Amino acid sequence: MTRSAKTLRRRALAAAVGQFGHPRGLPGRLAGWVMAHRGSNRRRNAWVVDLLDVRPTDHVLEVGFGPGLAVAEVARRATSGHVVGVDHSEVMVRRALRRNRAAARAGRVELVHTPVERLPGVDRPLDAVFAVNSVGFWPEPVARLRELRALLRPGGRVALASQPRCPGATRDTTSRAAQELVDLLTSAGFTGPRVETLELDPPVACVLAVAPDDRRP
Repeated sequence: MTRSAKTLRRRALAAAVGQFGHPRGLPGRLAGWVMAHRGSNRRRNAWVVDLLDVRPTDHVLEVGFGPGLAVAEVARRATSGHVVGVDHSEVMVRRALRRNRAAARAGRVELVHTPVERLPGVDRPLDAVFAVNSVGFWPEPVARLRELRALLRPGGRVALASQPRCPGATRDTTSRAAQELVDLLTSAGFTGPRVETLELDPPVACVLAVAPDDRRP
């Protein structure tokens, strides 16, 4: 392969990966279709929601909801609660709204086109927040996590999941990603982090932690 061909291949790969981080236009719609139908994505999202232990009355926020798989699962469990999602991709907002049309019409799901650095206000403290494979795209993630912590009630839960998608990713890659998430959450003031692992290829790490009661002396 010539040098120019290798350069074109790298650029094409980078463009494809970028669509999964911020889907736009027709390529973004294709990326959204892949995310919605890939079996590992569906398993990963359902697993994270299960770990979050969503209750019927919970008020939950997902950051970077993509095609809305996890939003649908949360809405199925939070039958008298409320689910808010934010995503910086207009393409994904449209796709996720189609998937969650009935719950959105009933007022139980609200999906907002906005980046994580411009979170919408909430009318009551959140019971849980989570993000699946999106923290790596956040600007200043510790600052963002502090903002999310401020929206949570004392004792509210957070779950951050990561399945490394870089070429050659291994169990060690996942372990390093998990430790990075633990460090971010600790720096943002969350307590009691624990790591759970889903055996995919490569494995998925989910770090769960709790918002402390800052009112305590």
